[in-house]
Amino acid sequence: MTTSAQAKNYITNDYHVWSWVATRDHKRIALMYLVAITSFFFLGGLAALAMRLQLLTPHTELVQAETYNKLFTLHGVTMVFFFLIPGIPAVLGNFLLPLMLGSRDLAFPRLNLASFYVYLLGASFTLAAAVLGGVDTGWTFYTPYSSTYSNTHVITMGIGIFITGFSSILTGLNFIVTTHTMRAPGLTWFRLPLFVWALYATSLIIVLGTPVIAVTLLLLILERGFHMGIFDPALGGDPLLFQHLFWFYSHPAVYIMVLPSMGVVSELIPCFARKRIFGYNFIAFSSLAIAILGFFVWGHHMFISGQSLYAGLIFSFLSFLVAIPSAVKVFNWTATLYKGRIYLRTPMLYALGFIGLFTIGGLTGIMLACLGLDAHVHDTYFIIAHFHYIMVGGTIMAYLGGIHFWWPKISGKLYPEFWGKLSAMIVFVGFNLTFFPQFILGYLGMPRRISTYPPEFQVFNVMSTAGATILGVGYLMPFIYLIWSLRYGKDAGPNPWNATGLEWTTASPPPTENFAEVPTVSEEAYDYRSRPEIGNV
Repeated sequence: MTTSAQAKNYITNDYHVWSWVATRDHKRIALMYLVAITSFFFLGGLAALAMRLQLLTPHTELVQAETYNKLFTLHGVTMVFFFLIPGIPAVLGNFLLPLMLGSRDLAFPRLNLASFYVYLLGASFTLAAAVLGGVDTGWTFYTPYSSTYSNTHVITMGIGIFITGFSSILTGLNFIVTTHTMRAPGLTWFRLPLFVWALYATSLIIVLGTPVIAVTLLLLILERGFHMGIFDPALGGDPLLFQHLFWFYSHPAVYIMVLPSMGVVSELIPCFARKRIFGYNFIAFSSLAIAILGFFVWGHHMFISGQSLYAGLIFSFLSFLVAIPSAVKVFNWTATLYKGRIYLRTPMLYALGFIGLFTIGGLTGIMLACLGLDAHVHDTYFIIAHFHYIMVGGTIMAYLGGIHFWWPKISGKLYPEFWGKLSAMIVFVGFNLTFFPQFILGYLGMPRRISTYPPEFQVFNVMSTAGATILGVGYLMPFIYLIWSLRYGKDAGPNPWNATGLEWTTASPPPTENFAEVPTVSEEAYDYRSRPEIGNV
């Protein structure tokens, strides 16, 4: 079967709507996720841009303070719950996991499709809350304000996030079972791509942690709707209970966002350095270590909430400890680059950008693990900058790197490399101009979540708004040229990067059944010693 004929099997052979709506092909489901998640990314980005325009001057009257509160809630909810958490697993994980394992699909194809529609159902409730007037609580929904005093659509948005959590749980279960039961002959645990290890560790966090946030939001809805005394002190509740429950999930959720990104970078670095990755076992086990330790550090979000000094000391120590597995990965990626034949193609630029930005985010995270410094910068723009260096500088850089790396496999087409490199550099410059000034603003004492500020902070806010504009251009460029490549791009062939991995042994795009025959694996992962150089892709 020719490459073009194989491509028609799952992309162009059947345009009938029902063939997509009722598909059980993991690749088509991944593409539907890609469309939905990209839509939420731009929605959250527009909310962020509106906030930055509001902060261009100390007293800009673009929006009222109440509207500003709704904007940062919409931005946080859409980006965290509908882009960052599902992003890489739902899109790249769905598309690639069966291909990397040498299987024809995920273990539960119908469950995979159901998870997509659960995601859409939850998204519809969230969008309804925004259209009906929005929510002003912030994405953390802190009580008792959210449960008693806010007059916005908290219940509707809470129901949306509650439903969406089940989509993540179904996907996590599917990934775990698939990884255990559907590996190709010879594909032992220590021959698995590191992206699979990262997805597996992420799935464990999703399955164990997501029910906690679901129950927390359910309790919030019950208190707000039926005046049950759970979190509101006026009703006999405890607002700190909400924070404990929320952060018990939401700090591991950081690793739901970041671990798949680390897996992507672990694929890009050896390919574009043309070397076997340094310390494969350490990187694999560090993913599991992050998944485990991530559940023990939620209290560092509550250093100034009134918890005991002894609890603060313990959470501070554990926060230092959880940084070690991440540092292991950064060290091993750097060691892989040492004396490698480096190809600065678009995916590699994003991977290098990830390492630099994530390292800054990690180091500032260690600073925030210090009780004294955290007390000074808590609820300031220092926290905003730290969080975005991890989430935007880390997760989105890796997401874009992965999209560019596997785009030839997904679409069968090559994108224009010049524009890819240019967009990667624009994103890197725009990101740093946006968020590095916010470290300074936070250290100087500018609180987050306000629509006005003292005039002495204007210079840094102007820099940040200018950077956000540049960053928006950088994000828009791939959206344009990747779509352009679908029609005008050159044919990619099965393996344009001369990369290792089973996904590169089948056609681009892969046929519906992925492989004509079940492949057999007989060599270690990332063996680039006999691989040819990367051509002029």
